[in-house]
Amino acid sequence: MFLLLVLGNVLTLSVNLADNIMLGSFSETSLAGAAAVNQIQFVYQSLLSAFAEGVVILGSQFFGAGQTAPIKKISAHAVRMGLFLAVIMLALTSIIPGGLLRCFTEDEAIIAEGLKYLSLMRISYVFFALTQVLLGVLRSVGVVKIAPVLSASTLVVNCCINYTLIFGHFGAPRMGIAGAAVGTVTARVIELVIIVVYIRLRERKLDLRLKDMLSSDRDLFGRYVKVTLPVLLVSGLWGMNTAVQNAIMGHVSSQAFAANNVASTLFMLVKSGAIGSASAAGFFMGKTVGEAKTVGAPEIKRTSRTLQVLFVMIGAVSAVTLFFIRIPILSFYDLSPETRELADRFMMLLSAVVFFMAYQMPTNMGIIRGGGNTRFPMLVDIISIWGIMLPVSWLLAFKAGAAPWAVVLALNSDQIFKCVPIFIKANFGKWAKKLTG
Repeated sequence: MFLLLVLGNVLTLSVNLADNIMLGSFSETSLAGAAAVNQIQFVYQSLLSAFAEGVVILGSQFFGAGQTAPIKKISAHAVRMGLFLAVIMLALTSIIPGGLLRCFTEDEAIIAEGLKYLSLMRISYVFFALTQVLLGVLRSVGVVKIAPVLSASTLVVNCCINYTLIFGHFGAPRMGIAGAAVGTVTARVIELVIIVVYIRLRERKLDLRLKDMLSSDRDLFGRYVKVTLPVLLVSGLWGMNTAVQNAIMGHVSSQAFAANNVASTLFMLVKSGAIGSASAAGFFMGKTVGEAKTVGAPEIKRTSRTLQVLFVMIGAVSAVTLFFIRIPILSFYDLSPETRELADRFMMLLSAVVFFMAYQMPTNMGIIRGGGNTRFPMLVDIISIWGIMLPVSWLLAFKAGAAPWAVVLALNSDQIFKCVPIFIKANFGKWAKKLTG
């Protein structure tokens, strides 16, 4: 399961990397414009992930207890909430697209490119919402094989269309950044078609049908909301945190903004090990707690400690990988010397950061939150990100005039110091909680 989720995340993030490489070789301005739009997408994706994670946290415990009927009703509520969010995002990006982009950059050329991209990208929001929530539903019962298939199809479709439309190959029009948006929208539609067909014809653990999406249960809805709200708050703040980070870099300089986007995209690809670990750990801990007779059962602690050792190993591999692949990846970009130098320095810093992230993220979001405690991860993120990291980073960028590399280090410092309270909580505190009773 770990390998499948990691592979799925690698392929998903490879889509963004492919977009960046192709747009980076087309125009640095187009690259920066797509990066600005992707910050909106990231906030949206973070909020959607909360609805999916809510299903995993609650549904995996029901699955561990041998009950699947409640999971169908929980899934129906999650799908409705995902669609509601999609409609809100579609409305905002249609009414105030320019205002949203100006949150991340003041460069009018970048904003103009971003508007071309966003005008098409927003079409994908509804398709993306359904796909992400349905993937969470499947993950709640341990079905993850479909995730790499979806990601691989997205990668192939997106790359083929991008190559054709961005540069105008095979007689197609040379669309630039708009061509990249067409590729992404097409890939999102195909993703949804694949997962719906899979659920209808192949999935048997839940045997989910369209009529199940119309069901409702007040008690289960209340439990789902109680579990999901802290996750939604954390995910929203995390998405906003990433957006604010990019906004800070965007106001430092256009070169720093472009370099940070290049470095962050590769960083996201490498840290897919941590993201996949968190997803898998959430299911395993939820299932283990659901199966256990009490929250103090020895198998819960044993599973937690085994997973933590695995996280450290994944962190070491991720750090070494990012450090050594940064140079060959940078060679694909058509960047100015200053932007290239900044991106290289940012990647070296992030290769150290990813080691700590690979432990704290899956331990906090997978073990502790997956075990039923959604309050502790929420408090850790609010205090560390909004109380410490962002204020310090803002002061360095706008008041102290610090070098861009110092700002990047400050913006990622929470990944390091969060390890301390999370280690203490996971190994010496009480965090497992029954949610099915």
